[in-house]
Amino acid sequence: MLNYFHPIEKLNSVHPTLGTSDTDCSPEQPVNSAPLLQLLLFVDKRPSSREQTRHIRKYLKDLKAECDFDLQVIDVGEQPDLAEHFKLVATPSLLKIHPEPRQTLAGTNLIAQLKQWWPRWKRSVEEYAAQQQSAPALAETLTDAKPIYSVACATELVQLADEVFRLKQEKEHLQEQLQLKDRIIAMLAHDLRNPLTAASLALETLESNQKVKEGQKSRLTPTLAAHLMKQARRQIRIVDRMITDILQAARGTNAQLHIEPKRIELGAICQDVILQFQDKFQAKSLNLETDIPTDLPLVYADPDRIKQVIVNLLDNASKYTPDEGTVNLSILHRTAYKVQVSICNSGPGIPEEDCESIFEDSFRLQRDKSTDGYGIGLSLCQGIIRAHYGQIWVDSVPDRGSCFHFTLPVGR
Repeated sequence: MLNYFHPIEKLNSVHPTLGTSDTDCSPEQPVNSAPLLQLLLFVDKRPSSREQTRHIRKYLKDLKAECDFDLQVIDVGEQPDLAEHFKLVATPSLLKIHPEPRQTLAGTNLIAQLKQWWPRWKRSVEEYAAQQQSAPALAETLTDAKPIYSVACATELVQLADEVFRLKQEKEHLQEQLQLKDRIIAMLAHDLRNPLTAASLALETLESNQKVKEGQKSRLTPTLAAHLMKQARRQIRIVDRMITDILQAARGTNAQLHIEPKRIELGAICQDVILQFQDKFQAKSLNLETDIPTDLPLVYADPDRIKQVIVNLLDNASKYTPDEGTVNLSILHRTAYKVQVSICNSGPGIPEEDCESIFEDSFRLQRDKSTDGYGIGLSLCQGIIRAHYGQIWVDSVPDRGSCFHFTLPVGR
């Protein structure tokens, strides 16, 4: 019965070889040199294979009188890398690694196979010895190479291959991070300019009004001055939100979000965010519809983080809804344990195949490749909602709009 090999931890050890005799199948072979025939016997420590392995080793020992060879017995549990290197799938397996060509025998009838192939192996040694006579220098080099070097080299090659694979993965990960950082920096430099310019203009106007000479009439009415101050504050909040998103993205997708949950009124938070978007909605003549019940239960959540989610979703809704379109925000007490928030728009919608991918870090729809944005907002939203043990998803129909939904636990 075959014992199929299952890799376990790697240990750099090889079982001692069987002793070699002075008898060989080539009288021309130099005395004290390594036998030309080099064999590897892969075994395991399972009880079912021990008896079979014992018979194989006894049979091989009897064959040494016919043709000397060097045998190394390797436990696949201690050297899984070698089993992988020689592409073994079962134990016991007997490999002839020298002279070439390499050959593998495996199965429950391994001794029967060895009886069939042994004469050919002896003949290959004789042919190799004959070739050595015609190239003495090469023969000396090859006969000095001990079998243990072949195994050690194979082990090192496998370990190097593993290390190269790991380094390639690390390189690809670092390249992705660098590309994301470069893209974010370029977009940040562009996107920060607008709110900073607007805030700067508002503050400069207020400052110039303060410098009006005594006796001169103020050029700004109290209402206009209050509006400019509000505008400056709103633009500064936008900049702060952008920086927060960038810093969060820079921490990576696996970063642990810092959540400080408490019992909060979700409706009040939504109303506060809606006020921040009034100017933006008015600029596009968007119609905002709300359905926020007054008898909603309190939810258990971090108010700043949930506000960040609502801001991101409303910002996307305002961005993708065409002029004079409609944005809808509603809250539903779904069950005794959950409250659901839905933010819908009448924009172009999302292709069905992308409805799950849009929550991935840095993912952007094909149509948005040439527009401003980071591709990190929805990924952050998902991280925040999941940190609250909630769910977030999207329902969308192309050319008919999208609805983003998320749930939060009811505060007890």
